[in-house]
Amino acid sequence: MSTAIGKPAKANSPKPETTERKRARAIAILKKLKSLYSDAECALTHDSPLQLLVATILSAQCTDERVNKVTPALFARYKTAKDFATARPAELEKLIQSTGFFRNKAKNIIGAGRVITEKHGGIVPDTMEDLLTLPGVARKTANVVLGSAFGKNEGVVVDTHIGRLSHRLGLTWRSKNDKDAVKIERDLMEIIPRDEWTYFGHALILHGRRICSARKPDCEKCTLSDLCPSAFIAKENGSTFKKAAAKNTKTGKASNKRSRR
Repeated sequence: MSTAIGKPAKANSPKPETTERKRARAIAILKKLKSLYSDAECALTHDSPLQLLVATILSAQCTDERVNKVTPALFARYKTAKDFATARPAELEKLIQSTGFFRNKAKNIIGAGRVITEKHGGIVPDTMEDLLTLPGVARKTANVVLGSAFGKNEGVVVDTHIGRLSHRLGLTWRSKNDKDAVKIERDLMEIIPRDEWTYFGHALILHGRRICSARKPDCEKCTLSDLCPSAFIAKENGSTFKKAAAKNTKTGKASNKRSRR
């Protein structure tokens, strides 16, 4: 039996979702996200590409809320890339200590400040290639800066929220245990229109925080539930999301058992 376009395939469907079908469903999800979060934007408070770069480095293994509490005093003390480049580690570490991993973050921020000062005239570069040469900057940070500070869609941000929802919504071909952000990003770039890459990331993060949380996703209140394979399984089996997801990740064992009955 064929499945209507835009509706996720059942867990025991013998045919995997095609790229075309996944793309159509992704666009339908995007439309719903726009109706829910029309004003979705970067949650990190910043007034310049430099501030956003530093804030994003600080956000690793830390909440945006905590980072936003730290950065006012930080940015009042350090205003330019040279200021960060010449910062005394102990002083910088004290200001950012509450964000966690503060010694390594301070080292990266100082290093990034030096590279920006010495190689880019004190201006944060606006290309993926140059950003990736900065200490502490991988694709996630580069995508945040390019998308939110420069308006360039060079990739899709994949943080913990986006990685989690990409699996639950079936927007990645990776197994649940494969959390490789670069691989997930490639999957999303294949099915999400390029001019929506930055917005999609912001909106999915909001949805992950408000509805589809890590421990207890609220599938009953989720507007995306009719497009979500995980929610579809939960409803069909009359089980909780955790149980449904667990059954669906054991390499199809649950589906095979049902098919034998």
